[in-house]
Amino acid sequence: MTKTNEHKWVYLFAEGSGDAKNLLGGKGAGLCEMTRAGLPVPPGFIVTTEACNAFYQNGKNFPDGMWEQVVAGLRRLEAQTGKGFGDPANPLLVSVRSGAPFSMPGMMDTVLNLGLNEQTVQGLAAQTGDLRFALDAYRRFASLFGEIVMGVAHEKFERVLERYKAQTEGGRDTDLSPAQLREVIAAEKQIILAEQRGAAIPEDPYEQLRVAIAAVFNSWMGRRAVDYRRVNRIPDNLGTAVNVQAMVFGNMGATSGTGVAFTRDPSTGEKTLYGEYLLNAQGEDVVAGIRTPHQISQLQAELPEVYEQFNSITQLLEQHYRDMQDVEFTIERGRLWMLQTRTGKRTGAAAVCVAVDMVHEGLIDRATAIQRVTPEQLDQLLHPTVDPNAEAIVLATGLPASPGAAQGQVVFDPDEAEELAQQGMKVVLMRQETSPDDFHGMVAAQAIVTARGGMTSHAAVVARGMGKSCVSGASALNIDYSQQQCNVNGSVVTKGEWVTVDGSTGRVFLGRVPTVQPTLGDDFRELMSWADEFRRLRVRANADTPHDAQVARDFGAEGVGLCRTEHMFFGDERLAAMREMILADGVGAREKALERLLPLQRKDFVGIFRAMAGLPVTIRLLDPPLHEFLPNLEELLGELSELKMTLQRAEKISEMDKLLDQIAEKRRLLQQVQRIHEQNPMLGHRGCRLGIIYPEVTRMQTRAIFEAACQVAGEGESVQPEIMVPLVSTDEELRRQSELIREVAKQVLGEHGMTISYTVGTMIELPRAALTANKIAAHADFFSFGTNDLTQTTFGLSRDDSGRFLSKYVEDKILPDDPFQVLDPDGVGELVRTGTERGRAVKPDLKVGICGEHGGEPRSIAFCNEIGLDYVSCSPFRVPVARLAAAQASLAAGKAVEADK
Repeated sequence: MTKTNEHKWVYLFAEGSGDAKNLLGGKGAGLCEMTRAGLPVPPGFIVTTEACNAFYQNGKNFPDGMWEQVVAGLRRLEAQTGKGFGDPANPLLVSVRSGAPFSMPGMMDTVLNLGLNEQTVQGLAAQTGDLRFALDAYRRFASLFGEIVMGVAHEKFERVLERYKAQTEGGRDTDLSPAQLREVIAAEKQIILAEQRGAAIPEDPYEQLRVAIAAVFNSWMGRRAVDYRRVNRIPDNLGTAVNVQAMVFGNMGATSGTGVAFTRDPSTGEKTLYGEYLLNAQGEDVVAGIRTPHQISQLQAELPEVYEQFNSITQLLEQHYRDMQDVEFTIERGRLWMLQTRTGKRTGAAAVCVAVDMVHEGLIDRATAIQRVTPEQLDQLLHPTVDPNAEAIVLATGLPASPGAAQGQVVFDPDEAEELAQQGMKVVLMRQETSPDDFHGMVAAQAIVTARGGMTSHAAVVARGMGKSCVSGASALNIDYSQQQCNVNGSVVTKGEWVTVDGSTGRVFLGRVPTVQPTLGDDFRELMSWADEFRRLRVRANADTPHDAQVARDFGAEGVGLCRTEHMFFGDERLAAMREMILADGVGAREKALERLLPLQRKDFVGIFRAMAGLPVTIRLLDPPLHEFLPNLEELLGELSELKMTLQRAEKISEMDKLLDQIAEKRRLLQQVQRIHEQNPMLGHRGCRLGIIYPEVTRMQTRAIFEAACQVAGEGESVQPEIMVPLVSTDEELRRQSELIREVAKQVLGEHGMTISYTVGTMIELPRAALTANKIAAHADFFSFGTNDLTQTTFGLSRDDSGRFLSKYVEDKILPDDPFQVLDPDGVGELVRTGTERGRAVKPDLKVGICGEHGGEPRSIAFCNEIGLDYVSCSPFRVPVARLAAAQASLAAGKAVEADK
């Protein structure tokens, strides 16, 4: 088909290979493979993805030689079918379909019955002896060509068809008479003329084909395709192929039909033929729901020989590809034709079931099974999800901060959320943003929605830790606390209205949308056991309470990689004691308040040590700035003003005295808040700086840790405490804190007459710490990279505020990903690599991990595996995902090594 030295833009199905998906697209490669296997496939050819890319590089013009090769391909189709393209007496009609290297169902365009005009439609009628069929094919072509190629809205054609169907007795498209079909065609053409200002469907079939191929190329950069690729991380430079295939017709009567089927149930993974079909129809009828299709099993009764042949072919295809297949087929007057086979999309439950079953069936090995299930699919199993078949109204869209789906009545106040939850009501807490003061309301809520904040905001981190659904940064929400309502693009949602939160997609729906509850069965456990065999990275969990720790263990965590002690101070009693400590005038008063906190912290540590049953527990000393535990400065000023106004209205002396006392207390609190107020608290007095200025805080926390360790060890259980000093920027900071920790540990262990092995390390979350890791390592037993803060300090971004523009940065490809969601390998990742290498240059056996939110993100985990970290730590509900991703990273690294040999 090509001249010597001419670039090959077009491949016949018989020339292509199933291995050439990047060149021929997934659909084209499948057609080639089925053709080579001798299956009944209508003949055709493929215009390659290279031609698509050249089309864009050439100012949306076909590359030299491509069109000539397309015409040569048509000549071969004419020879194979005995028909002529554009021949008025014996016309060859073709379909023109997109076919990207990766499956993108419904994202690009298809034109059927191409080649019809006023002359060839008469030839088709004579050729088949069926005028009604020919006219039905023509009206389908006109509407598809008008929509796909000429940009006319589909609804305009649909309204015409519905109007004429309403005039028939049965109300179906199959009830339209030839005369009515002629009127439909005329109306469709008139719509196109009106919309295109006089432009009409070309009568020349070759011109139809030329502009249809260009339309498919153009659809590669259509918004829906671009959005789909962005969501599914498919590169823009792959291009789409175009499949030109001789038409076979499912709309030729009762022995003709069309359908779509899967070789296994794509929802459950059950090994049964699953699909739908329609008799006397074309492909878009099934997909578009124009008529209600039948279950594929019913075909056995209607066309038994065709069903048996089809069933045999689908089994053959699954055996050949060793994976569940998604197939399209057409039956033309009792003859079966295969139009597509590709790897079938499936739910998380189905993915796990199919992978495990195929190992047991001997189709694939365990390594392949691990690679077949994506981390996103596995995540579906761990959280309820919104029923994908449910009709729902999207109220707002934000960041998918914590996966899962939940329903509840909207509340805007955390106290009210707690009160209503205690009454048995389900609530969704909706806030501008959350703070530690809101924690009780977050615990009570089914889900959390915030108007501000990113993927690692307070709401997001806490929600993930609790396994609660959360959408953060839903900036369209304009929350009015005074009116107890929020405005969203002109709509008003008031307190008490029901909403459904889908934290897996970042969407908030109006009303109670049905959800699907996941179940973790034997297939899940078996797949996880295989993943553990292949992975090198250990997987720990971020757990702040005994409950979190137990959940983490149940999901297979191999220890706690981050216990944030500040989260133990949430709750009324603890928060009050914490505030007393912060507001204390001197060391004595501060130590007295700390004495109240010590038994509370010790109790939590005891529970975590017990839950971990001898596995390592990394406990981070107090990290956040102290103002986070105090009332908001602006809120205090407002409350003080309200009290003064109330005092002015007071009439009774007793009431005045009470108000004066309240005002005095508010003023005292306000003075203390102002005293410790910082302009940039995240870079202020926090982390190890608190422990150095207030060593009594470090002493109390260390004592609580070791008293708990001694108590659990005294019960006969093994414990492995790892004390982590946060926000270190110099080696001297760590040296001083380490000496204090070891001094208190020695004292407590001496009091109990016990010996417990422990380690002291640091959290590397500042660029300077990573660059001077060789000095810091001299005083550290381990490093844990806090990639949330390291990302902030490397980029100079606030993780809570940058959500306003980061999505635009990603959309415009200034950044490939949100760096708070996916570890930035070139900047932040390079600091992690450098810090690890420099630390291990001093201490070769230095244990190194990460404990930021990136510890549960698959691509970030692959990077951690690549640079040789020992473990990752993530929220409890991400542990299975991290185990799978770590296994996949090890397998990918092994393949890369083999490829280099």
